Amino acid sequence: MTTRDIVVLTDVALITCIVQREMADAIIEAARDAGAKGATVHFAKGTGVRERLGVLGIAVNVEKEVINIVVSTEQVDDVFERMYLAGKLDTPGMGIMYVTRLEKAATHIPLDVLRRLEGGGRK
Repeated sequence: MTTRDIVVLTDVALITCIVQREMADAIIEAARDAGAKGATVHFAKGTGVRERLGVLGIAVNVEKEVINIVVSTEQVDDVFERMYLAGKLDTPGMGIMYVTRLEKAATHIPLDVLRRLEGGGRK
């Protein structure tokens, strides 16, 4: 049996952004421009004050996009700010975003990156 090492990341955070449909692409692009490496998007159905704002009984769209992005704690503030602005979250009813500090996360880390991290150097 082969031994497999688990590389545990401890300086990471999860940014979750819940927005109106069709907004995810612009938000993810802004996050990538800020250094995020990837994102997961799924669809959800929300409730709240927006669904009661329909005029003459016309229903307001309650379908949402949920964006999850894991970033290093060094990147959190910049990625968060750019996502907020791209999603126009300063506009009422556009959505909500929050950060969850992660105790640990694990994924494949390329060997050259591990060596740089262990050596304390950056390239």
